[in-house]
Amino acid sequence: MIGFEGNTLSKNDPVAVDIVKRNLGGVVLFDTLLAKKCATNNIISPNQVADLTSTLQDLADGDLLIAVDQEGGKVARLKEQHGFSATPDAETLGRTGDPGETTRCSHQVAKMLSSLGINFNLAPVVDLNVYRKNPIIGAYNRSFSSNPDIVFENTAAWIKAHSQEGILSCLKHFPGHGSSRHDSHLGFVDISTTWSETELQPYRDFIARGYREAIMVGHLFNSRFDKSHPATLSYATLNGILRRQLGHKGVIVSDDMQMRAITDQYGLAESCCRAIAAGVDLLIIGNNLCYDPHILEKVQAEILKALADGKLTEERIEEAWRRTQYFKFLRKEENVPK
Repeated sequence: MIGFEGNTLSKNDPVAVDIVKRNLGGVVLFDTLLAKKCATNNIISPNQVADLTSTLQDLADGDLLIAVDQEGGKVARLKEQHGFSATPDAETLGRTGDPGETTRCSHQVAKMLSSLGINFNLAPVVDLNVYRKNPIIGAYNRSFSSNPDIVFENTAAWIKAHSQEGILSCLKHFPGHGSSRHDSHLGFVDISTTWSETELQPYRDFIARGYREAIMVGHLFNSRFDKSHPATLSYATLNGILRRQLGHKGVIVSDDMQMRAITDQYGLAESCCRAIAAGVDLLIIGNNLCYDPHILEKVQAEILKALADGKLTEERIEEAWRRTQYFKFLRKEENVPK
């Protein structure tokens, strides 16, 4: 899944070519383009977004994932000043003690996404608010609570409402970003001494109750899991913990592969290959922190080279593809925690 530039689309635009000729699986919409310091990008107004997504789906015969970060509060690509409805942040909802209010807000968000042709919300956050000064979770009020039971209760309500509206969800950021002292957008983040086993509890609860959608892995280093690699690039973390220990059967999606926690140490294309080999099924390249209209072509070339060199196998690619296809199918049926 990649980001792209512009609020309209012609058949000659790079992302259109990527969809038609390179089997691009999805796109991510942004309201700004940070790389070019543009205050607007894919999102201008409700009618414009609906037209854009319709054009995108026509190119893909209706099979495209179209994603956005619409958590509520400060993390909302669809903003009130552009004509979209606003909802409270997770911390505010968690404090009400009423998951029914979370359900109401989630239906509001999901109905809006459905009306715009967006089918995948990169939410909810299931990180525990254990370090309130956390620069990317606590500071933005993105966590429902420090209590894993409150987090589960609210995120389950959120996902159920989204599913009823035909919108896919994504639990994030595995194995837990709530205790970190730094922002993985800006550089390497080591949670080895701050992270606790409790931060896995929301994932354990969801998986045990049959959750089959996406789990986003954060670019987080934890030496207890892997002494060399952050979670996104760690076979031990993704297969040993998330797949085998917790039993996740759904898609593993990466956080933005352009974030500096990854790119400061590895090149983007190499990181993408390493992530797939480690167990990531669906890569997100936001194409927003840095912009390259031909980024998919370059990454695909590196993946083919990794296949030729034996660093990746066709079986691993096929496995990732199958999981992603099944994930797309879930849009068509209600999929809620039991």
